Amino acid sequence: MDARGLHGLSCHRNAPRQQHHSHLNDILWKAVKRAQMPAVKEPIRLMWDDNKRPDGTTLLPWARGKPVAWDVTVPDAYAESHIGSTATKPGAAAHKSAQNKIDKYSKLASTHIFYPFAIESAGKWHETAIELTQEIGKHITTITEDTWETTFLFQRFSMALQRGNAVSFHNTLVTE
Repeated sequence: MDARGLHGLSCHRNAPRQQHHSHLNDILWKAVKRAQMPAVKEPIRLMWDDNKRPDGTTLLPWARGKPVAWDVTVPDAYAESHIGSTATKPGAAAHKSAQNKIDKYSKLASTHIFYPFAIESAGKWHETAIELTQEIGKHITTITEDTWETTFLFQRFSMALQRGNAVSFHNTLVTE
């Protein structure tokens, strides 16, 4: 544990960190399914030449005749690698992580609409995560006719983020 008690949010050996990511991805995948769009998690052979797998993709076209693919990331705004930029510009860690995902999956652009789904551990969302959440919310609203669907979806993501932070933080505490 570090002096601020935040080590668990960025430590790669902290098991809850992966659960954090998985829970957000599950919410996203379930929301796409709720929008009555068939989707798969971690599609195999989406990119034949390098075997990279985003966290999920729709099986049918979403917009502009292309399916959507996404990859969730939760950068720690307080990590040593981000603190310099996040201290001066809110969302800098989310922006950097989203750009890394865009670069990683650049070959998908010809066949998919790719959304890096980056939300900082401190709660700042990258604009593509906001955009995708709004799009999914609109699709769900069309089906359910409930105008609160988008709001509820944002709330589910926000609560999952806070729960994941709490579990990651708690996991770093020394118990006797």
